[in-house]
Amino acid sequence: MDDLRVAPGPGAPRGLVVPASELVEQFSRSSGPGGQGVNTADSRVQLSLDLATTTALDDVQRGRILQRLAPRLTGSVLTIAASEHRAQLDNRLAARRRMADLLREAVVPVAPRRPTRPTRSSQRRRLDAKAQRSETKRARRRPFSD
Repeated sequence: MDDLRVAPGPGAPRGLVVPASELVEQFSRSSGPGGQGVNTADSRVQLSLDLATTTALDDVQRGRILQRLAPRLTGSVLTIAASEHRAQLDNRLAARRRMADLLREAVVPVAPRRPTRPTRSSQRRRLDAKAQRSETKRARRRPFSD
């Protein structure tokens, strides 16, 4: 198949092109019902990409992707499985689409959090609520006697 193309977006303004030589496809039998072809058709596809050695990423993109996708990785290899279609070609295309979507989302830079302060009225409401709660609890106490 051809190179895997990832559409341009934040973090990859010109998009990404993963050479076909870096993608590893493995085929196996899908689970579940399939009729006569259930034991003969190797329609399940596993698409793998070693993120540590791919030439499609620069160092910044590689760091982002390795950090974000760490739970899904085996070492530095990202593997996608597709078996929802009966045809092998459809599963190959689905796996490539899923890998491209995953890479596009993972390469987006994280927007820094800008700390905010509570508004004056929200501070006033919070203090009023605390005073009201304090008054409620004070009213429940036994009366003080000398």
